[in-house]
This record gives sequence, structure tokens and C-alpha cells, in this order.
Amino acid sequence: MHDMNPKVHIQQVSKRFGAQTVLNQIDLAMQDGEFLTLLGPSGCGKTTLLRALAGFYTPDEGSIWVDGVDITHQPPHRRDIGMVFQSYAVFPHMTVAQNVAYGLEARKLPAADITQRVQKALERVQLAQLGERYASQLSGGQKQRVGLARAMVIEPTLLLMDEPLSNLDAKLRLEMRQEIRLMQRELGITTLYVTHDQEEALAVSDRIAVMHEGRMLQLAGPQEIYQQPAHAFVMDFVGGCIWVEGRLAADASAGLCFEGGGVQGVRHLPASAGTAAQAGRALRMALRHEHLQRSNDPGLPGWDGVRVELKTFLGTRFRYRCVLPGGQRLEFDLELQAPQPDEGELLSLRFEPGLARFFDAQTGWALT
Repeated sequence: MHDMNPKVHIQQVSKRFGAQTVLNQIDLAMQDGEFLTLLGPSGCGKTTLLRALAGFYTPDEGSIWVDGVDITHQPPHRRDIGMVFQSYAVFPHMTVAQNVAYGLEARKLPAADITQRVQKALERVQLAQLGERYASQLSGGQKQRVGLARAMVIEPTLLLMDEPLSNLDAKLRLEMRQEIRLMQRELGITTLYVTHDQEEALAVSDRIAVMHEGRMLQLAGPQEIYQQPAHAFVMDFVGGCIWVEGRLAADASAGLCFEGGGVQGVRHLPASAGTAAQAGRALRMALRHEHLQRSNDPGLPGWDGVRVELKTFLGTRFRYRCVLPGGQRLEFDLELQAPQPDEGELLSLRFEPGLARFFDAQTGWALT
């Protein structure tokens, strides 16, 4: 997958606004035809990076290459880039078909080709019947799809999408998410997608770059991001988890173990936890909600005397908010078929020690 000549190469790009560093030495290589998502909370730098690629911002440091050409200082209209904004940016005084044809007419294509490509693009976004309608008469979801068709129809070298689904209702968002993925595959357009929605990122991407405070913390496939997060922020942001604060303890018989949060003797620590000399090092243990099970198996680590505080129905499962004997709160999930405890009830929770992930409390990086 990774050839030596990436389609897009962002090298050591930094951007400051006043005293604030919004992008901090970003390095990113995208392959031809790849669907790569920048994921992170608002203010993490993902939109700034997208806008630097589009040419709306010039980096303070570093360079941006597309197809082996340095485009860092090229004006936006010279870059062969399609852009889909959160705000739609459709022209209200034009029909849907005219909106979609806009970029093709600017490229001076023959009229018959334009008509054919516009029709195909409108079919893709399920708007084939609305070509003659004025954009001002459309719903938000329809405008969003016009914006999508308009960016895709020019079949750009690079497609940039900034939170393109955030203004749609939940059902349409799921449908459009699949449409975008199918269209992107069919056309083979290299796509950089920005979202703060981790579920969306997991669903559409070949790879995900998780960003936080202007830095890129991890770049990997969706499963690896979820199952092997490189940093505590990634663990928390993608999929959510419960945290147990503790430390590295040396156990004469078993080498190293994790101690804290009232959990006894979690061994299976990764090799990089270090040696007994580092005993006392502050660690954070993370567990996914789905890794906690109702059980009092003495062979597994966990807690007894956990009090159920709140029970929430989530459609496919129940989520329980509980209080540990030490006062810490945590949440875990139960399938609908399982016997459901009542609020106020005490229960025992266990987990498979191999499923726990450990992070350095100071730096946030995972022990691997």
C-alpha cells in the first residue's frame, strides 16, 4: 500500500495564529486513492490542516506536496482540489443541476459531457429528480448532497471534506456516510475527511489520524486505533473507556503488576513497563465498557460491592453507572438478554487482565 511516492505529502507543517500554535510539526503521507480521516475534538487543528492543503492558509513552517509537486505557496484556484464544507456553500439563485455543473463549466468541458456527468453525479447523491429545482428551495440535507455532487463531479486530484455530515439528521447521516464511501471507492479519489465523530471516522476511513492540540497522536487503520490506541487521549476519544489510576508495583513472586483503584494484582503488564527499579511509576489502566463483566470469578481481577447508581436504556443494551467501594464511578454495559440489576443493587465486576491497556500517567503514551 505504501509506495515511495505518496500522492500527498505533508512535511513538518506548523501553523501559528498569534501566540497559539495550531499545528505542531505535522507529518502525513497519503497514498493514491486513500480515504484518510483527521479525527479530533474542535480546536485540535484538523480544519486548519485541511485549509492549508486547500491553499487558504500558508504554513509557517514545512511544505505540502501533491503528486511530487510542492504546492505550499500555490493559490487555491491553481490546485486541483474539490472541497465540501460544513456550510454547504451552494448558490441559491441557481438550480441544482447548474450548481453541480459550475466546476465543469469553469473547466470548459463540452456541453453534452457536462449534462451527462451532472446527471450521473445527481443519481449518486439521490437527487436525480431535483435537477431543475432552485437550491434555495432545498432542505439542509439536500443542499449538503448538492455540495457533495459538485465537489465529486470535477473528479479532482484530491477531495477535502470538512465535517460534511454534521448538519444532517441521524438517519440521513448514516446513509450519506455509506454513499460517500462508495462514491469515493468507485471514483478512486484521494480523500481527506475531517470529523469529530469517532463512529463516522471508524466507518468510512482506510486510515485515521487522531489529532489533539495541534499534534498528531496516532495514524493507523480503524481497528488498530480502537484496539491498540497509542495514547491515553486516543483511548478515551475513540470508543470511550473507564480509567483506573494506579502505579507499577513489584511483586516478589510475579515480577511487575498494576496496583490501584482497589484492583488486586493485575499482571500481564507489557514488557515496556520496565523493571522493578521503576516500581512506583504512576500508571493509568483503561478498560472498554464492553470488557467489564458481571462475575465474581476469583481468578479474574475486578471489584466486589459495586453499587448500581443509574441504569440507562441504549436500545441494543443497558448502560450501568456504578460506584466502586473506593468512591470511583464507572460505567459498564449489559446485553438486553442478561439479567438486569436494579438501581441501588450491589454486584461484582471482573475483567480479563489481557484486555486492560496501560498508559504512562505523566506522558499519556501507551506501554506497548
